[in-house]
Amino acid sequence: MSELRHYDVILRPIITEKSTRLSEHNQVVFAVRKDASKPEIKAAVEAIFKVKVEAVNTLVLKGKSKRFRGRPGRRSDVKKAIVTLAEGHSIDVTTGI
Repeated sequence: MSELRHYDVILRPIITEKSTRLSEHNQVVFAVRKDASKPEIKAAVEAIFKVKVEAVNTLVLKGKSKRFRGRPGRRSDVKKAIVTLAEGHSIDVTTGI
């Protein structure tokens, strides 16, 4: 897979209270493309951050129906990847790429 494709697969890190708690267990959460597969996500994280990935778990967060100024709208679906890193490896998502 090309180097540019790696940067297309991973959209952004997700920094919330829950994802911060996961970092205690050597896990990092990323928003990824909806069509990205687990092997692609693993290859992208290993290539970009130079770490060893043990496992990748994915989930699709379905968009909600919301209202903005009285008009109905819909949030888009988001695919998340929970990446488990090998022992001794870490990613500091607050510094950026």
